[in-house]
Amino acid sequence: MLIRRLVIVAAVAALLVGASFLTGYAAKDDAAEPTAGGRGTGTATTPSAHPVTPSARPTPTPTPTRTATPKPTPKPTPSLTPGPRLLGPGDQGDQVRDLQARLKQIAWFTADVTGNYGDVTTTAVRGFQGKREIPVTGVVDQRTLDRLHAMTTAPTDAELHNLGNRPGALDPRCRTGRVLCVDKTSRTLRWVVDGHVLQTLDVRFGASTTPTREGLFHVYLKDADHVSRLYGSSMPLSMFFSGGQAVHYSSDFATVGYAGASHGCVNVRDYDGLQHLYDQVRVGDSVVVYWS
Repeated sequence: MLIRRLVIVAAVAALLVGASFLTGYAAKDDAAEPTAGGRGTGTATTPSAHPVTPSARPTPTPTPTRTATPKPTPKPTPSLTPGPRLLGPGDQGDQVRDLQARLKQIAWFTADVTGNYGDVTTTAVRGFQGKREIPVTGVVDQRTLDRLHAMTTAPTDAELHNLGNRPGALDPRCRTGRVLCVDKTSRTLRWVVDGHVLQTLDVRFGASTTPTREGLFHVYLKDADHVSRLYGSSMPLSMFFSGGQAVHYSSDFATVGYAGASHGCVNVRDYDGLQHLYDQVRVGDSVVVYWS
């Protein structure tokens, strides 16, 4: 009976020891379990409800670099080179006479034709070259001569010997009253009052397809700033005498001389001279166009 009790006590004691051992092992395991805040501290760390986020600095926008627009390289202007000398200062003869007469046709040479290439001829050639964008040398090369020939006609014997535009005999109708006396033969216009010649001007006439009418007429209209409605061309200092035909200044006549022609009008190339005449002439004055 006693032994039986001892066995029971021993069994209970063994059970108690086993339970105690298991409890201690479990506690040890609990202490070793990592917490939310770290390993083995045993204290739980509660995360912040509003975590602080570091502010990001904005990346600066790069400033665009201006690129200079390249300027176009100007193209070099081609320069003309004078050709070989054909005529120049010191020359004499018929070729110089022809040159002077042609320059006179287009109002570059105003002296008498002499056949001597001097200072006056040199100045005239330089002026002609400069106007036509030919190298200005005062010496005639092939380019200068070709351009001059294209703008003029072969000089007449009268032009070569200073007989050109010398008025012929007055028509009888020009000897009475106030008359614009237009001589087709000598290509002149004379202002005649009571038989006295007061002024003489060079003139040119219409082409064969538009001839200047001949006969006795009267000035019926004056218009200092007239513009042709038919051709659209300017007709300064116009004095109309027959239909649309008038005595008037012509810049074309002043430029190309007798190489050109009018549409029937009497062209004058001396503006100042015609301005003086325009101031003298009255509506009703006579106009005589004839061959001397």
